[in-house]
Amino acid sequence: MTSVPSGNAAPVTAPTGQGVGPLLRAWREQRRVSQLELSLRADSSARHISFIETGRSRPSEEMVLRLAEHLEVPVRERNALLLAAGYAPRYPETPLDDPALDALRAGMEQLIQGYEPYPALVVDAMYNVHAANRGILMLLDDIPEHLLQPPLNAMRLTLHPDGLAPRIRNLREWRGHLLAQMQRQIALHRSEPLRELYEEVAAYPVPADAPGAEPDEPVPYFALPMQIEHEGRVLSFISSISTFNTPMDVTVAELAIETLLPADPATVKYLQSLLP
Repeated sequence: MTSVPSGNAAPVTAPTGQGVGPLLRAWREQRRVSQLELSLRADSSARHISFIETGRSRPSEEMVLRLAEHLEVPVRERNALLLAAGYAPRYPETPLDDPALDALRAGMEQLIQGYEPYPALVVDAMYNVHAANRGILMLLDDIPEHLLQPPLNAMRLTLHPDGLAPRIRNLREWRGHLLAQMQRQIALHRSEPLRELYEEVAAYPVPADAPGAEPDEPVPYFALPMQIEHEGRVLSFISSISTFNTPMDVTVAELAIETLLPADPATVKYLQSLLP
């Protein structure tokens, strides 16, 4: 179902040689940015970047945040960088059920309801579902109760043999897409809980006769669809992901709104007749 990005994600930990320097070097190398290029972006010098990475110079709080911004470090990991440098975390992590986020929750609920009859849901960085509209609930008809226990997890629902997997007509392609998506998220966030979830869902058995396109078969869509059976019909959806711009809270930064848009006229017609 989902193709993305909770406060449950583990913070990044420093590699051997504790301190902000090794962390920044690891992020820079992961982004494949040279010290010179980073220094130009951050209005610094390659020498200063080198001194920070080797521990010869302690960066200011402003410099840590500036380097993190130019390295596109996720908000949660920016707090880890600040802690490693000896500063207090800059970004709070507000529980989603906190009254301070009432307006945000109401806005997300209104947004996903506005997508009906098309399916839409809100997930966090661990793919836990925080809100879903009637379109999603329609797809979850007859899913066993053990997969619907909180926290509801979109990856488990989609790939588990008792979940949506048997209904997905292009399971091999869609499964490969989701697993690759998770690998990119793991590389970005370095989250051990996310890695454990990946190992769990990647180990789910795939039937030998699971449907899938032949290697050289052309895909007649502008993007890879999820083709899923529902009450004897095959529905085709293209996934779209929305995140919040310039988030200043860890929880908000890790939320994503996923919508499943119809990939063909038949799916549009069926959904409109089912959920008027």
